[in-house]
Amino acid sequence: MSLQEHLKGGLTTVCRCWAVTRRDGRVFGFTDHDEAMSFDGVEFKADTGLTASALQQVTGLAVDNSEAVGALSGDAVTEADINAGRFDGAGVVAWLVNWRDVSAREVQFKGSIGELKRADGAFHAELRGLSEVLNTPVGRVYQKPCQAVLGDAACCVDLSAAGYRTEVVVEQVEDARVFRFTTLAGFDDRWFERGRLEVRTGQAEGLVAMVKNDRVVDGKREIELWEELRMPVETGDVVRIEAGCDKRIETCRLKFQNIENFQGFPHIPGEDWLMTYPQDSGANDGGSRYL
Repeated sequence: MSLQEHLKGGLTTVCRCWAVTRRDGRVFGFTDHDEAMSFDGVEFKADTGLTASALQQVTGLAVDNSEAVGALSGDAVTEADINAGRFDGAGVVAWLVNWRDVSAREVQFKGSIGELKRADGAFHAELRGLSEVLNTPVGRVYQKPCQAVLGDAACCVDLSAAGYRTEVVVEQVEDARVFRFTTLAGFDDRWFERGRLEVRTGQAEGLVAMVKNDRVVDGKREIELWEELRMPVETGDVVRIEAGCDKRIETCRLKFQNIENFQGFPHIPGEDWLMTYPQDSGANDGGSRYL
């Protein structure tokens, strides 16, 4: 019997189930039924105290939204994982399910987790529909700096190539934000500035942060992040550090030998040039600035 046939019968045995897929590939299943169930290779647990407000779904391009509320538990959604940002942007699928026959089910919602809050031993997750991505600006912006992200499809730089990234063991760390190394040699000063630091082992495994400063202080290479990592990093953990790009054409040409893929417009005149007037002599004669 299909779910629609079951609902038309008058006496229903339905519940809701949610599958949350984090960006690291881990899948968590929840249900508001009083017993666990499983389908599609996911076990939906009933002991998480998860509930959800009514789904708001509309036609057109407006964003569907809802909110899921659940208890923080040691084997499901933990406060440490929320602090670390492991559930940020996770994919969500919600079903209405006949718990007597789980094959009779219907997808009610697909989307992702937006704002995630925690308070009083519980979490509140905003659910954003698939149309949310339509709010993202698209198209190119005419500006001097490069618009590409280092290593993406537009940039085409292979960050796995020698010299563009390295893995190193943490020797000294301060406030999960400042890392100091004595073994990080062979790279130019400020080579990793504006780059990425990814934790490869330990409690903070998988977390990524952007590098603010890369300098040598008292004979040690000091890597400072813009924000502290939201999980502890300890001596002996392994981190991967990638080269940074300041979006200038000179950096693209000299540091990455990638000038053919530069995504900026370095020859756009500045405001001072646009506000000047033509002259019969000198550089301001109305001709090309780049002959």
